Amino acid sequence: MSDTVIRVENLSKRYVIGHQRQERYVALRDVIADKVKSFGDLFSRNGKVEDPEHEEFWALKDVSFEIKQGDRVGIIGRNGAGKSTLLKILSRITEPTSGRVSIKGRVASLLEVGTGFHSELSGRENIFLNGAILGMGRAEIKKKFDAIVDFAEVEKFLDTPVKHYSSGMYVRLAFAVAAHLEPEILIVDEVLAVGDAAFQKKCLGKMEDVAEKEGRTVLFVSHNMSVVSSLCKKGCLLYQGELIKQGSIQTVIDQYIDSTSLISSESLEFRKDRQGDGSARFTSIQINSDSEGGTIFCDSKLEITIEYNSSTNLKNATFAVGIFDISNVEIYFLDSDSTRDLPEALPSKGIIKCYVDPINITPGKCYVNIALVKGGLIEGGTMIDYIQNAASFNVEEKSFYKSGKLPPRSWSMCLIKHKWSLSRDLTNN
Repeated sequence: MSDTVIRVENLSKRYVIGHQRQERYVALRDVIADKVKSFGDLFSRNGKVEDPEHEEFWALKDVSFEIKQGDRVGIIGRNGAGKSTLLKILSRITEPTSGRVSIKGRVASLLEVGTGFHSELSGRENIFLNGAILGMGRAEIKKKFDAIVDFAEVEKFLDTPVKHYSSGMYVRLAFAVAAHLEPEILIVDEVLAVGDAAFQKKCLGKMEDVAEKEGRTVLFVSHNMSVVSSLCKKGCLLYQGELIKQGSIQTVIDQYIDSTSLISSESLEFRKDRQGDGSARFTSIQINSDSEGGTIFCDSKLEITIEYNSSTNLKNATFAVGIFDISNVEIYFLDSDSTRDLPEALPSKGIIKCYVDPINITPGKCYVNIALVKGGLIEGGTMIDYIQNAASFNVEEKSFYKSGKLPPRSWSMCLIKHKWSLSRDLTNN
């Protein structure tokens, strides 16, 4: 008997995007010309009429793969690659345009805050509702009820309608329900980023238990490569709706990073995995180097350009950049509060640049986290916007010392100019 629990064959999903036609003055000759053109289209060679107000967009194109029971699969790719669309089809939320999906077993999905919850029902009622959706009996749900409430840490608000829950409480309860009601397949999108660091760690531990100890299948989407690499054993890389790589998670991550290395320029407007009160948002980030061709070397000067957009002028705001290695160990922390280079009052829209001269980092892949905080960081200011893995870059090897030899990243993350000397031993004279 086959142990394949998910089989995807030639899966495609098409959306039709509407474009608003620009208003303009219409003369009688324009109306007549349009009518003649429409009549002529009926007799065109292919009979196809172009519609300028609508455009086809293929979110997925001929995607095929298989997932075995107990696999932990990370689905990665840039924004717009088709990751969320794929998970929605696997969760039977969206119908594919073409292709076929075969799933063996119960599926629990956690795709976005509030998925599967009824806002007017209480937390208690939603636990039983979700269990019933998964095909479980009332006795079976009651057996798991205390473990779910304990994991979610929402006992005090259990009989409160979930529409009054914060996004963090929503996610805690939704994940607890999805993980404890024993689905054969657990599908988790970037929604875990809404929770705090302690809860994220708790969730990842639970997903490891679900996969390793209980033999269930986990599909996980995240922009945090260190989390994906620690949780998942296999990976799928999507690019513009196509599956371009599958295999071991490290191989897939390496190809993903290579495709975004050197100069990284990312639009951040549609990133869902962000935290903060939302009063201002990062809209883009770009990383440039002073080296010829834009390659980033160990001794390159780095220029990190961040665009932001706020509803009002910003006062007493701190910008921060964290540079991490692939294991999520911080190499550098850079913040405007410590240097006091920025004015106290900033415009509602602006471009901030952070200069690093030089980076002094050993060769390897790096990730960039960015944060905007109201007030000082040390004083515990309010988080306005925070994005993990907002960008990435690759540091290439180059002579830094006279020998040309460099320590590997596993020995040292940073490089520093230093000298050695020998003094004559006077004790032996």
